[in-house]
Amino acid sequence: MSSALETEIKFSVGNVRSLTARLRAAGFHLVTSRTHEMNTLYDLPGQPLRSRGALLRLRKYGERWIITFKGRARFGRYKSRPEIETTVEDGKSLMAILESAGFNTTFRYEKFRSEWTDGRGHLLIDETPIGNFCELEGPGDWIDAIAARLEITRAEYITDSYATLFLMWKRRTHSKAKYMCFAEVRNI
Repeated sequence: MSSALETEIKFSVGNVRSLTARLRAAGFHLVTSRTHEMNTLYDLPGQPLRSRGALLRLRKYGERWIITFKGRARFGRYKSRPEIETTVEDGKSLMAILESAGFNTTFRYEKFRSEWTDGRGHLLIDETPIGNFCELEGPGDWIDAIAARLEITRAEYITDSYATLFLMWKRRTHSKAKYMCFAEVRNI
């Protein structure tokens, strides 16, 4: 089990291949190559988790399942929030347990993710149905230093969740998609 204070920002990525080349030149190494990821957020009726700024997520990352609880986020230049997560042996059974306990799916999103590190923090490249993003996770001074090396300005920092980014995308595109999933976004 892992428990920590997660500190992160996102920024939009125009060209994944170009970013990958810059990462290698900056001393980053690949931890996990491009892997499919499916995320499902759960809440109880009346959404008590959401109302207190928390979330419960079940993630399938390749063949690995991870359950995560995130507490209320603090926003500033970065987004920081308590995070507790652990791997799960049987994700499909956990889904059935959550649903049997009264939890409902509130949001689903998928992406292809590759993970990079320089030994101090993590850089995650996410290819999503609504565009490509990069997440920097680590201490604030590290985030600022890496962003500067990648020529990302503070004005380009994004602290919104993927659910919020999806809602903003839906408003811009007038999409009727319910979830941020490749097949759903393409077929509407």
